Amino acid sequence: MFAFPVLLGDIGGTNARFAVLPAPGAAVKLLPRTLTAQTPDPVGAIRIALEAYDGPAPRSAIIAVATRVDAPAIRLTNAHWVIDAEAIGKALDLERVTLVNDYTPVAASVAVLDEAKGDLAPIGTFAPPKHGARVVLGPGTGLGAGALVPVEDRLAILATEAGHIEFGPTNDEETAIWPHLERVGGRISGEVVLSGPGLFRIAKALAAHRCVDCPFTIPNDVLAAAREGNALAVDALRHFSRFLGRFAGDLALTFESSGGVFIAGGIAPRMIDILQSGDFRDAFDRKAPHDAWARKVPVYAIVNPEPALEGLAAIVSNPQRFIFQSQGWQAT
Repeated sequence: MFAFPVLLGDIGGTNARFAVLPAPGAAVKLLPRTLTAQTPDPVGAIRIALEAYDGPAPRSAIIAVATRVDAPAIRLTNAHWVIDAEAIGKALDLERVTLVNDYTPVAASVAVLDEAKGDLAPIGTFAPPKHGARVVLGPGTGLGAGALVPVEDRLAILATEAGHIEFGPTNDEETAIWPHLERVGGRISGEVVLSGPGLFRIAKALAAHRCVDCPFTIPNDVLAAAREGNALAVDALRHFSRFLGRFAGDLALTFESSGGVFIAGGIAPRMIDILQSGDFRDAFDRKAPHDAWARKVPVYAIVNPEPALEGLAAIVSNPQRFIFQSQGWQAT
Protein backbone atom coordinates (compact mmCIF):
# COMPACT_ATOMS: atom_id res chain seq x y z
CA MET A 1 0.00 0.00 0.00
CA PHE A 2 1.01 3.63 -0.40
CA ALA A 3 1.83 5.98 2.48
CA PHE A 4 0.09 9.33 2.07
CA PRO A 5 0.66 11.98 0.87
CA VAL A 6 1.67 10.31 -2.40
CA LEU A 7 3.73 12.02 -5.09
CA LEU A 8 2.26 11.28 -8.53
CA GLY A 9 4.45 11.55 -11.62
CA ASP A 10 3.87 11.27 -15.35
CA ILE A 11 7.17 11.44 -17.23
CA GLY A 12 7.14 11.52 -21.02
CA GLY A 13 9.64 12.31 -23.70
CA THR A 14 8.88 16.04 -23.59
CA ASN A 15 7.05 16.88 -20.36
CA ALA A 16 7.24 15.76 -16.75
CA ARG A 17 4.01 16.30 -14.83
CA PHE A 18 3.72 15.93 -11.07
CA ALA A 19 1.02 16.16 -8.44
CA VAL A 20 0.40 15.24 -4.82
CA LEU A 21 -2.52 13.18 -3.55
CA PRO A 22 -2.97 14.10 0.13
CA ALA A 23 -5.30 11.20 1.02
CA PRO A 24 -7.28 8.41 -0.67
CA GLY A 25 -10.02 9.90 -2.82
CA ALA A 26 -8.90 13.48 -2.21
CA ALA A 27 -8.53 16.06 -4.96
CA VAL A 28 -5.23 15.89 -6.84
CA LYS A 29 -2.97 18.89 -6.16
CA LEU A 30 -1.31 19.64 -9.48
CA LEU A 31 2.28 20.94 -9.51
CA PRO A 32 4.01 22.97 -12.25
CA ARG A 33 5.01 21.05 -15.36
CA THR A 34 8.69 20.76 -16.26
CA LEU A 35 10.45 19.95 -19.55
CA THR A 36 12.71 16.90 -19.64
CA ALA A 37 15.14 18.71 -21.94
CA GLN A 38 15.63 21.53 -19.43
CA THR A 39 16.36 19.46 -16.32
CA PRO A 40 19.27 17.00 -16.00
CA ASP A 41 17.39 14.31 -14.10
CA PRO A 42 14.00 13.48 -12.57
CA VAL A 43 15.08 14.27 -9.00
CA GLY A 44 15.85 17.84 -10.05
CA ALA A 45 12.53 18.13 -11.85
CA ILE A 46 10.61 16.83 -8.82
CA ARG A 47 12.39 19.28 -6.51
CA ILE A 48 11.46 22.16 -8.82
CA ALA A 49 7.83 21.03 -8.96
CA LEU A 50 7.60 20.64 -5.16
CA GLU A 51 8.68 24.26 -4.67
CA ALA A 52 5.08 25.17 -5.49
CA TYR A 53 3.67 22.72 -2.90
CA ASP A 54 3.08 23.84 0.70
CA GLY A 55 1.51 20.74 2.23
CA PRO A 56 3.02 17.84 4.18
CA ALA A 57 5.97 16.21 2.41
CA PRO A 58 5.16 13.18 0.25
CA ARG A 59 5.90 9.84 1.92
CA SER A 60 5.74 7.63 -1.18
CA ALA A 61 5.59 8.00 -4.95
CA ILE A 62 4.18 6.32 -8.03
CA ILE A 63 5.65 7.45 -11.33
CA ALA A 64 4.49 6.58 -14.84
CA VAL A 65 7.31 6.42 -17.38
CA ALA A 66 7.17 6.52 -21.19
CA THR A 67 9.05 3.30 -21.85
CA ARG A 68 8.98 -0.40 -21.01
CA VAL A 69 9.20 -0.74 -17.24
CA ASP A 70 11.20 -3.93 -16.68
CA ALA A 71 13.66 -2.82 -14.00
CA PRO A 72 13.75 -0.39 -11.04
CA ALA A 73 16.01 1.92 -13.06
CA ILE A 74 15.09 2.59 -16.70
CA ARG A 75 15.96 4.99 -19.49
CA LEU A 76 13.26 6.93 -21.33
CA THR A 77 12.69 5.95 -24.96
CA ASN A 78 12.46 9.52 -26.29
CA ALA A 79 14.58 11.52 -23.82
CA HIS A 80 17.89 11.31 -21.96
CA TRP A 81 16.61 10.75 -18.40
CA VAL A 82 17.19 7.61 -16.36
CA ILE A 83 14.34 7.03 -13.91
CA ASP A 84 15.90 5.33 -10.89
CA ALA A 85 13.37 4.42 -8.18
CA GLU A 86 16.00 4.03 -5.45
CA ALA A 87 17.73 7.32 -6.29
CA ILE A 88 14.40 9.17 -6.22
CA GLY A 89 13.34 7.53 -2.96
CA LYS A 90 16.60 8.28 -1.13
CA ALA A 91 16.89 11.83 -2.48
CA LEU A 92 13.36 12.73 -1.38
CA ASP A 93 13.31 10.63 1.81
CA LEU A 94 10.40 8.48 0.64
CA GLU A 95 9.27 5.13 2.00
CA ARG A 96 8.46 3.63 -1.39
CA VAL A 97 8.77 4.49 -5.09
CA THR A 98 6.77 2.54 -7.69
CA LEU A 99 7.40 2.77 -11.44
CA VAL A 100 4.79 1.84 -14.06
CA ASN A 101 4.47 2.19 -17.82
CA ASP A 102 2.97 5.53 -18.79
CA TYR A 103 -0.16 3.92 -20.22
CA THR A 104 -0.91 2.01 -17.02
CA PRO A 105 -2.53 5.07 -15.38
CA VAL A 106 -4.12 6.24 -18.64
CA ALA A 107 -5.86 2.86 -18.77
CA ALA A 108 -6.89 3.23 -15.13
CA SER A 109 -8.24 6.72 -15.82
CA VAL A 110 -11.00 5.50 -18.12
CA ALA A 111 -12.54 3.79 -15.10
CA VAL A 112 -13.04 7.20 -13.46
CA LEU A 113 -13.30 9.77 -16.29
CA ASP A 114 -16.84 10.85 -17.16
CA GLU A 115 -18.28 12.11 -20.46
CA ALA A 116 -20.94 14.04 -18.53
CA LYS A 117 -18.19 16.01 -16.75
CA GLY A 118 -16.49 16.93 -20.01
CA ASP A 119 -13.61 14.46 -19.67
CA LEU A 120 -14.42 12.64 -22.93
CA ALA A 121 -15.48 13.67 -26.45
CA PRO A 122 -17.25 11.00 -28.56
CA ILE A 123 -15.94 10.26 -32.05
CA GLY A 124 -18.86 9.13 -34.17
CA THR A 125 -22.24 7.93 -32.95
CA PHE A 126 -22.70 4.67 -31.11
CA ALA A 127 -24.70 2.90 -28.43
CA PRO A 128 -23.61 3.13 -24.78
CA PRO A 129 -20.46 1.12 -24.01
CA LYS A 130 -20.86 -2.52 -23.07
CA HIS A 131 -19.07 -4.32 -20.28
CA GLY A 132 -15.75 -5.51 -21.64
CA ALA A 133 -12.16 -4.65 -22.37
CA ARG A 134 -11.24 -1.04 -23.00
CA VAL A 135 -8.28 0.14 -25.11
CA VAL A 136 -6.32 3.34 -24.62
CA LEU A 137 -3.80 4.79 -27.05
CA GLY A 138 -2.28 8.17 -27.52
CA PRO A 139 -0.08 9.97 -30.03
CA GLY A 140 2.24 12.49 -28.41
CA THR A 141 6.03 12.56 -28.39
CA GLY A 142 5.66 8.82 -29.02
CA LEU A 143 2.67 6.46 -29.31
CA GLY A 144 1.49 4.77 -26.13
CA ALA A 145 -1.08 2.01 -25.86
CA GLY A 146 -2.62 -0.23 -23.24
CA ALA A 147 -5.79 -2.02 -22.23
CA LEU A 148 -8.09 -2.26 -19.22
CA VAL A 149 -9.55 -5.76 -18.94
CA PRO A 150 -12.21 -6.82 -16.41
CA VAL A 151 -11.25 -9.92 -14.42
CA GLU A 152 -14.11 -10.87 -12.10
CA ASP A 153 -14.49 -7.83 -9.82
CA ARG A 154 -11.09 -6.32 -10.62
CA LEU A 155 -9.51 -4.52 -13.57
CA ALA A 156 -6.29 -5.82 -15.10
CA ILE A 157 -4.12 -3.20 -16.78
CA LEU A 158 -2.06 -4.41 -19.72
CA ALA A 159 0.74 -2.04 -20.66
CA THR A 160 2.01 -2.61 -24.20
CA GLU A 161 4.60 -1.47 -26.70
CA ALA A 162 2.02 -1.68 -29.51
CA GLY A 163 3.18 1.67 -30.86
CA HIS A 164 6.20 -0.12 -32.32
CA ILE A 165 4.15 -2.54 -34.45
CA GLU A 166 4.95 -2.32 -38.17
CA PHE A 167 2.63 0.01 -40.11
CA GLY A 168 2.03 0.09 -43.86
CA PRO A 169 -0.05 1.66 -46.68
CA THR A 170 -3.45 0.32 -47.71
CA ASN A 171 -4.35 2.31 -50.85
CA ASP A 172 -2.69 3.92 -53.87
CA GLU A 173 -2.51 7.38 -52.28
CA GLU A 174 -0.68 6.05 -49.24
CA THR A 175 1.56 3.80 -51.33
CA ALA A 176 2.69 6.85 -53.32
CA ILE A 177 3.98 8.70 -50.26
CA TRP A 178 5.44 5.68 -48.45
CA PRO A 179 8.87 5.81 -50.16
CA HIS A 180 9.22 9.40 -48.93
CA LEU A 181 8.51 8.66 -45.28
CA GLU A 182 11.47 8.85 -42.93
CA ARG A 183 12.34 5.50 -41.36
CA VAL A 184 13.31 5.15 -37.70
CA GLY A 185 15.64 2.26 -37.03
CA GLY A 186 15.01 1.18 -40.61
CA ARG A 187 11.28 0.71 -39.93
CA ILE A 188 7.94 2.45 -40.26
CA SER A 189 6.02 1.59 -37.12
CA GLY A 190 2.80 3.04 -35.78
CA GLU A 191 4.80 5.54 -33.72
CA VAL A 192 6.78 6.70 -36.75
CA VAL A 193 3.61 8.20 -38.24
CA LEU A 194 1.29 8.48 -35.22
CA SER A 195 3.11 10.96 -32.99
CA GLY A 196 4.09 14.62 -33.08
CA PRO A 197 7.22 13.82 -35.09
CA GLY A 198 5.07 11.45 -37.16
CA LEU A 199 2.70 14.23 -38.20
CA PHE A 200 5.74 16.22 -39.33
CA ARG A 201 7.04 13.17 -41.25
CA ILE A 202 3.71 12.81 -43.05
CA ALA A 203 3.77 16.46 -44.11
CA LYS A 204 7.34 16.16 -45.38
CA ALA A 205 6.50 12.97 -47.29
CA LEU A 206 3.48 14.61 -48.94
CA ALA A 207 5.62 17.60 -49.94
CA ALA A 208 8.34 15.34 -51.38
CA HIS A 209 5.78 13.33 -53.36
CA ARG A 210 4.33 16.56 -54.79
CA CYS A 211 7.79 17.99 -55.48
CA VAL A 212 7.16 21.09 -53.38
CA ASP A 213 9.01 22.56 -50.44
CA CYS A 214 7.77 21.69 -46.97
CA PRO A 215 7.32 25.03 -45.15
CA PHE A 216 7.11 23.50 -41.68
CA THR A 217 9.92 23.02 -39.18
CA ILE A 218 8.14 21.45 -36.17
CA PRO A 219 4.94 19.42 -35.69
CA ASN A 220 3.05 22.37 -34.19
CA ASP A 221 3.57 24.23 -37.48
CA VAL A 222 1.44 21.61 -39.23
CA LEU A 223 -1.42 21.93 -36.75
CA ALA A 224 -1.34 25.72 -36.88
CA ALA A 225 -1.16 25.84 -40.68
CA ALA A 226 -4.09 23.44 -41.02
CA ARG A 227 -6.21 25.82 -38.94
CA GLU A 228 -5.36 28.54 -41.46
CA GLY A 229 -6.38 26.35 -44.40
CA ASN A 230 -2.92 25.42 -45.73
CA ALA A 231 -3.60 22.60 -48.20
CA LEU A 232 -0.48 20.58 -47.37
CA ALA A 233 -1.16 20.75 -43.63
CA VAL A 234 -4.84 19.87 -44.09
CA ASP A 235 -3.89 16.80 -46.12
CA ALA A 236 -1.27 15.78 -43.54
CA LEU A 237 -3.88 15.88 -40.79
CA ARG A 238 -6.34 13.96 -42.96
CA HIS A 239 -3.76 11.20 -43.43
CA PHE A 240 -2.91 11.28 -39.72
CA SER A 241 -6.58 10.96 -38.77
CA ARG A 242 -7.07 8.01 -41.12
CA PHE A 243 -3.91 6.26 -39.91
CA LEU A 244 -4.97 6.77 -36.29
CA GLY A 245 -8.43 5.35 -36.97
CA ARG A 246 -6.95 2.28 -38.64
CA PHE A 247 -4.47 1.67 -35.84
CA ALA A 248 -7.11 2.19 -33.15
CA GLY A 249 -9.44 -0.22 -34.93
CA ASP A 250 -6.69 -2.83 -35.08
CA LEU A 251 -6.15 -2.55 -31.33
CA ALA A 252 -9.91 -2.80 -30.80
CA LEU A 253 -9.86 -6.11 -32.68
CA THR A 254 -6.77 -7.29 -30.81
CA PHE A 255 -8.36 -6.82 -27.39
CA GLU A 256 -12.00 -7.23 -28.53
CA SER A 257 -12.66 -3.94 -26.79
CA SER A 258 -16.45 -3.85 -26.57
CA GLY A 259 -15.99 -1.46 -23.64
CA GLY A 260 -14.61 1.21 -25.96
CA VAL A 261 -11.46 2.79 -27.35
CA PHE A 262 -10.07 5.96 -25.78
CA ILE A 263 -7.65 8.30 -27.57
CA ALA A 264 -5.29 10.18 -25.25
CA GLY A 265 -1.99 12.01 -25.83
CA GLY A 266 -1.16 15.59 -26.59
CA ILE A 267 -2.39 15.71 -30.20
CA ALA A 268 -5.94 14.29 -30.20
CA PRO A 269 -7.52 17.01 -28.00
CA ARG A 270 -6.24 19.63 -30.47
CA MET A 271 -7.95 18.03 -33.47
CA ILE A 272 -11.30 16.79 -32.15
CA ASP A 273 -13.19 18.31 -35.07
CA ILE A 274 -10.91 16.56 -37.56
CA LEU A 275 -11.27 13.20 -35.81
CA GLN A 276 -15.05 13.66 -35.83
CA SER A 277 -15.18 14.61 -39.52
CA GLY A 278 -15.30 11.05 -40.85
CA ASP A 279 -11.90 9.75 -42.00
CA PHE A 280 -10.99 8.45 -38.54
CA ARG A 281 -14.21 6.56 -38.02
CA ASP A 282 -14.31 5.23 -41.57
CA ALA A 283 -10.82 3.76 -41.14
CA PHE A 284 -11.68 2.44 -37.67
CA ASP A 285 -14.79 0.65 -38.96
CA ARG A 286 -13.16 -0.83 -42.08
CA LYS A 287 -12.38 -4.19 -40.48
CA ALA A 288 -13.97 -6.81 -42.73
CA PRO A 289 -15.05 -9.44 -41.89
CA HIS A 290 -15.70 -7.68 -38.55
CA ASP A 291 -16.76 -4.25 -39.78
CA ALA A 292 -20.29 -4.63 -38.36
CA TRP A 293 -18.77 -5.28 -34.93
CA ALA A 294 -16.31 -2.39 -35.27
CA ARG A 295 -19.10 0.10 -36.02
CA LYS A 296 -20.59 -0.66 -32.59
CA VAL A 297 -17.40 0.01 -30.64
CA PRO A 298 -17.55 3.33 -28.76
CA VAL A 299 -14.61 5.66 -29.41
CA TYR A 300 -13.77 8.71 -27.32
CA ALA A 301 -11.03 11.29 -27.27
CA ILE A 302 -9.84 12.01 -23.74
CA VAL A 303 -10.00 15.78 -23.29
CA ASN A 304 -9.29 15.81 -19.56
CA PRO A 305 -5.88 17.54 -19.45
CA GLU A 306 -4.25 15.11 -16.97
CA PRO A 307 -5.62 11.58 -17.45
CA ALA A 308 -2.40 9.90 -16.27
CA LEU A 309 -2.38 11.78 -12.97
CA GLU A 310 -6.09 11.04 -12.50
CA GLY A 311 -5.38 7.38 -13.20
CA LEU A 312 -2.48 7.29 -10.73
CA ALA A 313 -4.75 8.83 -8.10
CA ALA A 314 -7.36 6.14 -8.79
CA ILE A 315 -4.74 3.40 -8.42
CA VAL A 316 -3.31 4.59 -5.09
CA SER A 317 -6.76 5.42 -3.69
CA ASN A 318 -8.12 1.96 -4.45
CA PRO A 319 -5.17 -0.33 -5.23
CA GLN A 320 -7.14 -3.53 -4.68
CA ARG A 321 -9.33 -2.66 -7.66
CA PHE A 322 -6.46 -2.82 -10.17
CA ILE A 323 -3.99 -5.50 -11.25
CA PHE A 324 -0.87 -4.17 -12.94
CA GLN A 325 2.84 -4.75 -13.36
CA SER A 326 5.36 -2.45 -11.72
CA GLN A 327 8.95 -2.08 -10.61
CA GLY A 328 10.26 -0.10 -7.69
CA TRP A 329 12.14 0.39 -4.48
CA GLN A 330 11.19 0.33 -0.82
CA ALA A 331 13.11 1.59 2.19
CA THR A 332 14.28 -1.10 4.56
